[in-house]
Amino acid sequence: MIPCHPLRRQLTFHLWGLPPSPEEIDAFMNDPTPEADAYAALVDRLLASPRYAERQARHWLDLVRYSESDGYRQDADRPHVWRYRNYAALHPDQTELEARIRSYELAFRMQAEAPEAVDLSNETEETKALYGMDDPVTTPFGRTCLLARRLVERGVRFIQLYHGAGSRWDSHAQIEKNHAERCREMDKPVAGLLEDLKRRGLLESTLVVWGGEFGRTPQSEKGDGRDHNPYGFTMWMAGGGVPGGQVVGSTDEIGLHAVEDRLHVHDLHATILRLMGLDHTKLIYLHKGRPERPTVNEGEIAQAFLPPEFRHARTL
Repeated sequence: MIPCHPLRRQLTFHLWGLPPSPEEIDAFMNDPTPEADAYAALVDRLLASPRYAERQARHWLDLVRYSESDGYRQDADRPHVWRYRNYAALHPDQTELEARIRSYELAFRMQAEAPEAVDLSNETEETKALYGMDDPVTTPFGRTCLLARRLVERGVRFIQLYHGAGSRWDSHAQIEKNHAERCREMDKPVAGLLEDLKRRGLLESTLVVWGGEFGRTPQSEKGDGRDHNPYGFTMWMAGGGVPGGQVVGSTDEIGLHAVEDRLHVHDLHATILRLMGLDHTKLIYLHKGRPERPTVNEGEIAQAFLPPEFRHARTL
């Protein structure tokens, strides 16, 4: 049976596009069907309501799920917890509180799941060698890449790998020596990650983006170094449906400025979103009460990075 908690009663008055009749409320509150069936029916009815967009509907569903758990009983000795939940339910457009609550809940779930996810003891020696974990030079980043593959397998949506802590790629001096060492540390692990994703059938559904904040200038600095260059530098993408084996764009003859098929960062973001199945012109979120887009009011999709069936399509 569905518990008749006060939050459940409060929510029933908000779930329908039109105010429900007393008979409808009584029928709902006393529904004898199993809880799973009643919840499924509630989900269908809420998502079909003309009163709510999907984002608001899912916000309410999260609160319904909370009310059906033992959460409110466990919070009985902490009255402020219920007060925060009640405030979040009544003010769905003020997302900061709900975001904070979700971050704490996510932290708990991560603590519960992380030990198994980061345990590499069940990985074969062949797999570890594929990532360069048999070489002290490539072991640190190889372990990072292997952990990334394990997170992909477990459904983690966004994973960021950082190489070169302490600005070790920032070669204002001794660029040849420095970059050679950095490349040796990461080339084999990155190749191993791509190969492992591919052989496990994960690469087509996983977009790998490699890049940094800028490149290096062609002119020297301090004799054997290079300065920052935000005007012409390289990034690459693999998997996620991106056609392989191609180079898009080029710099001038000395490698200072991009001159052909130039991409702004907003263009890159728009293209990545398209590969993820999202139209950046319709992806709108509220930030401090204002509708915002992740690419601001800019961004053009680079068609060359899309699979043929995606090209020149503005919406999904």
